[in-house]
Order: sequence, then structure tokens, then C-alpha cells
Amino acid sequence: MSGTLPELLRATHPGPSVAVTAVGVVLGVGVGLEPWRLVLLGAALLAHQFSVGWSNDWLDADRDRAVGRTDKPLVSGALTVPMVRTAAFVALAFAVLITIALGWGATAAHVVFIACGWGYNLGLKSTPLSLGAYAVGFACLPLVVTLALPVPALAAPWAVGAAALLGAAAHFANALPDLDDDEATHVRGLPQLIGARWSGALIGVALLAAAALVLFGSGSVDAVRAIGAAIVAVVAVVCSVLAATSRAGRVLFPLILVAAVILVALLAFSGSRLLA
Repeated sequence: MSGTLPELLRATHPGPSVAVTAVGVVLGVGVGLEPWRLVLLGAALLAHQFSVGWSNDWLDADRDRAVGRTDKPLVSGALTVPMVRTAAFVALAFAVLITIALGWGATAAHVVFIACGWGYNLGLKSTPLSLGAYAVGFACLPLVVTLALPVPALAAPWAVGAAALLGAAAHFANALPDLDDDEATHVRGLPQLIGARWSGALIGVALLAAAALVLFGSGSVDAVRAIGAAIVAVVAVVCSVLAATSRAGRVLFPLILVAAVILVALLAFSGSRLLA
């Protein structure tokens, strides 16, 4: 059992899981959520991300074996499919149940967010609708946060749009390193259909559009926002160039996280302007 727990945690895709959870908590701080609500929000988002990560490894186990992904615990034999499948469903239940304490509006938005992640793993990743799963899912994140307020409120459209664009950029960045493996296992999502160069270009466009929404959407342009948006614009150009020159490797996703951190910080800085 001592060796099983670390492997289970590794199968959650811990980097993205922690990143998405941190984004939600930071936004919660920005809108003024009480400490107990922040704790529940973080726990619910982390359980959600764990459930999606585990379901991904369980559902993709055969594909991962086919392309020799021995870095995956299910491929290496460190974990079994029943074990990971059970963990995914338990985490899913916890994610929904915890959110109920934050209100039915937050729960509804969170269920849609979760459904997008599971839907992607269950088959949307192999269709042109793969982008929609990420964009719609991430668009729900600010809604989960603002609907968790004592007096629930919708998130401002510009904030929802910026989150959706970040999700779109993350989708392309996440897919790029695995395009060859996806080709071998017949995954035909949007990034696989349009290829690395166009995917890189769309990463740049999505980040630039997200930066513009955050810069101008709240109706308050200042030096901090302008500098943050400029840095994101530079990251957008770098991402596009790397993808166009086939040098992306696995560096794009960390770059997207850098841009996301900056944009989320600016979103949190908006405070009550995040509300519709």
C-alpha cells in the first residue's frame, strides 16, 4: 500500500490538478469568499480534477499501452484498472457532494465543468468537439466561484470568456506533445486534425484574446493590467513560434500556466468587477 498511494497520486495528473484548484481558490479570494467557503471550494475542485485525471488514465490505458507509455502507472503495472476506476468515481462523488454546501448554483456550474472533463475522456477527445469540452469546462470555473458567494451571483461575461479562452489554449498545448501517439491510436480531436502549426497559432490567438478581455473587460485599464497583458502577449507569441518550428516539446503547457497565473492574478485583482 505504501507504494500504491504515490502511484495513485501520480495518476491524478497532479500538475494540472493543482493548477486548476489554485486558480479557483485565487479567484475565490478575489471575490471575497469566506475562509470556510474557500476550503470547500478548493477541496471540491481538487476532487474534481483527481476524478478527471484518474478517469483519463483508466479510459486511456489500452492506448497508453499501445504506444509504450511506461511512465503511466497503469501501463507499468503499478496500478490496476479497477483500482483507478474506483478512485475516479469516489473522487467524482466527493467533488459534487462537497460543492452542494456552497449552494445549488455553484453545484450546477461545477457539475457542468466535471461533465466536460469526463466527456472529453469518454470520447470527445477523438472528435472535433474536443475544443468545446475544454472551453466550456473552463468557462464554468469563474461561475462556480461567484455562485459560491453567500449571495450567489453570475460571473461577468468578460471573465467567463477569458476563462474559456485559457481552456482552449490549454487544450492545444496539452495535445501538441502527444500528436504522434494520438495518430497511432486514432485520436482525431481538433488539434490532431489541424496539426501542430495551426494549433500553435490558435494558442497564441486564444491567449491574446484572453489578455484583451482581462485588460479591457472590467472597464478599468491601469499600469498593472497593461504590464500583465503585455507579458501574456509575449508568451502567446513564443508559444506560436515554438509550435510553428516544431520545438514545442512539453514546454508549451508550462508556458500556458505562466500566462494563466498572470491572467488569474489580474482577474482576482478585479474583485467585485468579476461579478455580472
